[in-house]
Amino acid sequence: MSVPTDPAGTLDTVTDGTLRVGVSQDDGLVQTSSAAPSGPLIDLVDAFAESLDADVQFTASSEETLVVMMEKGELDLIVGGLTDKTPWSDRVGVTRGYPSIDGADGRSIVMFVPLGENAFLTELEGFLDTEVGS
Repeated sequence: MSVPTDPAGTLDTVTDGTLRVGVSQDDGLVQTSSAAPSGPLIDLVDAFAESLDADVQFTASSEETLVVMMEKGELDLIVGGLTDKTPWSDRVGVTRGYPSIDGADGRSIVMFVPLGENAFLTELEGFLDTEVGS
């Protein structure tokens, strides 16, 4: 067995599969008003999915709705104006903060993954470290 591990197998499931991403509107980071979400975080998600040879399926909603969906196993990743001050850290896995993401405006932006999916979290953070720095 390799370390870190994913008890639910998220990294294995999304690699060469589908990355299910919840998006929450945040001006400057994520726009959800059009048919397809756009913005700097969406560009990062698309590039991350490409690195895993994964297709992306987006779901736009409120943070609370997205967290509940993640807890039910319906999402692999959540992005939006989420910061390292998030109140959701006891219910989801949280990346390190990335203040250098375009549109962050000085905030330390984080992304959510399913709780305990450490191999997936490590892969995502490695990607983000390379793309936007830590």
